[in-house]
Amino acid sequence: MKKSGSIEGLSASELIDQRITELGDWRGETLNRMRNLIKEADPDVVEEWKWMGTVWSHGGIICTGESYKAKVKLTFAKGASLTDPAKLFNSSLDGNARRAIDIGEGDEVDADAFKALIRAAVALNTSGEKPKPKRTK
Repeated sequence: MKKSGSIEGLSASELIDQRITELGDWRGETLNRMRNLIKEADPDVVEEWKWMGTVWSHGGIICTGESYKAKVKLTFAKGASLTDPAKLFNSSLDGNARRAIDIGEGDEVDADAFKALIRAAVALNTSGEKPKPKRTK
């Protein structure tokens, strides 16, 4: 895994570790679990710290990870162009580009389906093709 970006002498990966630790609850555990799935799906993923948050990229942004009081949100930059047969996307469904997965306390995300979304996002980023958004009905 490549690393990019640093603040205060810490690498992006170290800043993400710090954020997960600071959360100290189910949100940190969830963000860590999803981070591990991203790394499993794409060993060449680049972790970045942008906009005071977590970004995973490979040939462009794959997704961002944010934590809120009641959810962890994974926003896929080109999610509207990805096929989501498991219907993991449950937020930002009306946009032309993004799609997101909101994970609440106790929610389980299908690991295989999530890793397939990560691999599809990487494939789109590295294909050189222009994204073709799909409207959700």
